[in-house]
Amino acid sequence: MADKKIPMICVVGPTASGKTALSIELAKRFNGEIVSADSMQIYKGMDIATAKPTLEEQDGVIHHLMDFWDVDKSFSVAQYCELAKQTILDIHNRGKLPVLVGGTGLYVDSLIDNRTFVDVDSNDELRATLQKEYEQFGVEYLLSKLRAVDPQSAQALDETRNPKRIIRAIEVFETTGVTMSQHNANSKLEDSPYKVLKIGLTATDRQFLYDRVNLRVDIMVENGLVDEAKSFLDLNLSSTSAMAIGHKELIPYFKNEADLNFCLENLKMQTRRYAKRQLTWFRKDKSINWLYIDALGKDELISNA
Repeated sequence: MADKKIPMICVVGPTASGKTALSIELAKRFNGEIVSADSMQIYKGMDIATAKPTLEEQDGVIHHLMDFWDVDKSFSVAQYCELAKQTILDIHNRGKLPVLVGGTGLYVDSLIDNRTFVDVDSNDELRATLQKEYEQFGVEYLLSKLRAVDPQSAQALDETRNPKRIIRAIEVFETTGVTMSQHNANSKLEDSPYKVLKIGLTATDRQFLYDRVNLRVDIMVENGLVDEAKSFLDLNLSSTSAMAIGHKELIPYFKNEADLNFCLENLKMQTRRYAKRQLTWFRKDKSINWLYIDALGKDELISNA
């Protein structure tokens, strides 16, 4: 019943597009609380690399599902959806508006579409092996490996070429003997309990966005990114937390295998590629209302949202 659905604003888009600032302004204007949909901001201590908003930036707005998970533990989309559903219901029951914000498209879509999941335990040893293969041979090698066992998933993932998702699809098949595409077909899609206004942030000029990405990395370095990354170097990271962009790219510097400038340029490139994958994912959703950050000022963004 449509009138019983929980109203919610959802702010999505690529990294460095201004999602955090807009969502905070919307939450302040509409008596809301923010629910993060970022697969890396969940981890404790990964503050600079994941661009967690500081207390000052949060400006008194309550944020949920951020900075609560230990880096040595893996975390799944199924776990996220369960926690997010509970959080959103609590916010709604207290008479406030949930504002979902983040760039992890799988989290956003799985939550809003109310997808249920087959519980497939992670195989950290296999995932680590696949991650090494990716680092050594590249994403095309993994895709060819997936095509051999699950061509449907390989075709779907070929567009975004997200190594984390490709690794997971291989892992699911190797662990269960059932392809990820079959698991998805078997998953039960129930009616969504949410009435959602989706707002997407992007730029008419892709270079404008990439310049913001490059600037963000520079600011992260000024704020202590190198020291933060070094503090995680000897920790036993889970297979999911180890994927965080911003830390792993600096490992060659710490091992004296490359200079810092080279690693930072690689970090910028990887972040730009991630932004492109995010745009590819979200562009498929025709229900998103897109706002262009290079064409609208801050006040215009809020009024047009």
